[in-house]
Amino acid sequence: MDFQLSDDQRALRSGMRDLLGAVFDRDRMRAAVERGGGVDRDRGVDRGLWRELGAAGFFALRLPEEAGGVGLGLPEAVLLFEEAGRALLPGPLAATHLAAGLVKGAAEGEAVVTAAEGGGRPVADLGGADAVLVGGGAGQGLEVLTGEELEAFVAGAVPVRSMDPLTRLHRTTGLAGASEAYPGALRREGALLSAAEQLGSAARTTEMAVQHARSREQFGSLIGSFQAVKHLCADMLARTEPARSAVYAAAVTGDPVEIAAAKLLADEAAVRNARDCLQIHGGMGFTWEADVHLHLKRAWLRAARWLTAAEAEEVLAADLDPVRPLYSGSAALG
Repeated sequence: MDFQLSDDQRALRSGMRDLLGAVFDRDRMRAAVERGGGVDRDRGVDRGLWRELGAAGFFALRLPEEAGGVGLGLPEAVLLFEEAGRALLPGPLAATHLAAGLVKGAAEGEAVVTAAEGGGRPVADLGGADAVLVGGGAGQGLEVLTGEELEAFVAGAVPVRSMDPLTRLHRTTGLAGASEAYPGALRREGALLSAAEQLGSAARTTEMAVQHARSREQFGSLIGSFQAVKHLCADMLARTEPARSAVYAAAVTGDPVEIAAAKLLADEAAVRNARDCLQIHGGMGFTWEADVHLHLKRAWLRAARWLTAAEAEEVLAADLDPVRPLYSGSAALG
């Protein structure tokens, strides 16, 4: 069985990278950062950017062709979300993608859909959202808040400070605050798409670190020649590639346990790689003008969404077979 990406999948990934380079390059990203400080609930995501993504099939990728979609699967969606993570693309990407076919306009990028995960977690990008996905609790299915229900929900939300300047957060009460997490499949897919974004960020910070190590000189030598810096870069790659394998494999199988493992590995790779990238950049890595801190802040935020490390570990632990003693009888008792 061949698990290499097909030519079509490579072309899809390349096309998305080219698109994001045109509609959300570094200049536009930095402009969004400067524009996006604070927690103004009345300002949402960039609607023009959202429509561009919709026109490219980002949200409708997995809808059947007869429903106006592209008709591809979860492996292809993972490739697009990986590119989104590389570019630090803001907004409720996973929620709008999952809402395609459920919320009018989501597939085309005309509607912005966010998600309330419950458990007291803040809701991202609530301001300006056209709909909110809410898990209705055990046995109650999924609710979609729109219209007056949405207005009442937003009115009761309180803005909270976000570590990521491109992600506004609101603390909610009532419906989303008391609900449990999503029904299984939706939550698992959201976790996998978030893991793909983390993978893209981990790969990008690895590239940034290597590029800096190849150009920065100290004591008359490129810092990439120093063993300590080499080790950091090697560790970053050693975290990224296992995470890539786990994310791609989980996209093929859709297995809940494999998705939990993929999220756990991708979260670790994104956070630790960003921290190591910052270390390699030295003092300039801590400055506002550098992009390293943006990857770290986004990675921290994603790690707390959809499926946290503790929740993923519980899924993995529950899948383990009962531990059996290696020996039986009195010898086993010492």
